[in-house]
Amino acid sequence: MALINVAAREIHCKIVYYGPGMGGKTSNLQYIHSAVPKEVKGDLLSIATETERTLFFDFLPLDLGKVRGFQTRFHLYTVPGQVLYERTRVAVLNGADGVVFVADSQKHKLEENIKSLKELAQNVTKMNKNFREFPLVLQYNKADLPNRLPAQRLDDFLNPPALGLNWQRYEAVATRGDGVFDTLKAISRLVISRL
Repeated sequence: MALINVAAREIHCKIVYYGPGMGGKTSNLQYIHSAVPKEVKGDLLSIATETERTLFFDFLPLDLGKVRGFQTRFHLYTVPGQVLYERTRVAVLNGADGVVFVADSQKHKLEENIKSLKELAQNVTKMNKNFREFPLVLQYNKADLPNRLPAQRLDDFLNPPALGLNWQRYEAVATRGDGVFDTLKAISRLVISRL
């Protein structure tokens, strides 16, 4: 749920990068943080234990404009993708205004992608939100690898038109930045349109 800071004339929105382990969530945030001018971003923070890591930073986008005279500030988070850390994912997801689901395009990761997306649906529903209406953008990461599934094939499992799903989706290579800002702009616009 977006927070409004009247004194600073800012609306704070939370976007969570969610998906299976090693799919590229951290690479997305690291690339965004490296590319955004320092005067509009906060520090990249890592909340880590021995075996998990959650990244966080906020930034003030320059080209999204104002909402009723308020500047929007986005707080971007990643969740640990490993199966073991569902509780942490639920905690980080709490209060999210939108989600980028980062799927690993490699063929052998399809089942993990499906499980992770189902878990996301359950967790959004537990937050008393309608998953089908929740701001969500899909990113099919690692699109440069030879063993990847084409986007249309990933759609069959993660964004099936037969179920009435039609989420925006982008192919990406997060380590190079390909598709990273397209994905971020899409989820930002969805979140702002909800405000």
